[in-house]
Amino acid sequence: MTDVDPPPAASAERVAQLAAALGAVRTRIALAERAAGRGPQSVTLVVVTKNWPSSDVRALAGLGVSDVGENRDQEAAPKAASCAALGLRWHFVGRLQTNKAHSVVQYADVVHSVDRPRLVDALDRAAVARGRRVGALVQVSLDGDLTRGGAVPADAVALADQIAASDGLLLLGVMGVAPLGPGAQPSADLADLAFARLADIGAAVANAHPQARWMSAGMSGDLEAAIAAGATHVRVGSAILGARRDLR
Repeated sequence: MTDVDPPPAASAERVAQLAAALGAVRTRIALAERAAGRGPQSVTLVVVTKNWPSSDVRALAGLGVSDVGENRDQEAAPKAASCAALGLRWHFVGRLQTNKAHSVVQYADVVHSVDRPRLVDALDRAAVARGRRVGALVQVSLDGDLTRGGAVPADAVALADQIAASDGLLLLGVMGVAPLGPGAQPSADLADLAFARLADIGAAVANAHPQARWMSAGMSGDLEAAIAAGATHVRVGSAILGARRDLR
């Protein structure tokens, strides 16, 4: 019998850092819910752990985090495998190539970045082959820059129809990323307008598909604006884990 080394654990100092940052973000969410006249815990926090090690994921799970997001399959797949025993919900939130669909459906419970018919087909086939039903959100481009991902708003309902008609995907709602302002910096005014537009698109999708009421919007710098517009899920990375580092 061969002994297997336990996975590395985060240091006590790192756990304390994560706990403090996580607490601060949870407070921001609670205050934003209250300001928007919404009930407590109406918003799900998805902690985006891109470029941070599995030891941080395990520490976050110990602090009560249940939803984890990743942007790149080559990092997400081994990380999800190493943390499989934690019972986390894995959200794929980055741009996705069709040739990665078979890998992503092995661990992702929800794909937030579904933005074109070919990707719907690829994810559907892969999920059916794995005997899974994977949640899917229509990513909507809120700035017209399709290099950042997202379907044009006029195509959102048709794409939602395609997801809803598939066998391997479960339509959950819409996702969007706020536009960047001058100097590629976040802009509060642009975020307010963009998230209001996403809410309108989400309402049109939900009108056709009543179960699809997720609105995934808001990150570290603009989660309050997203919650004010009706976000049900916020995707927060750097405000909890710190400035991203490159694991490559």
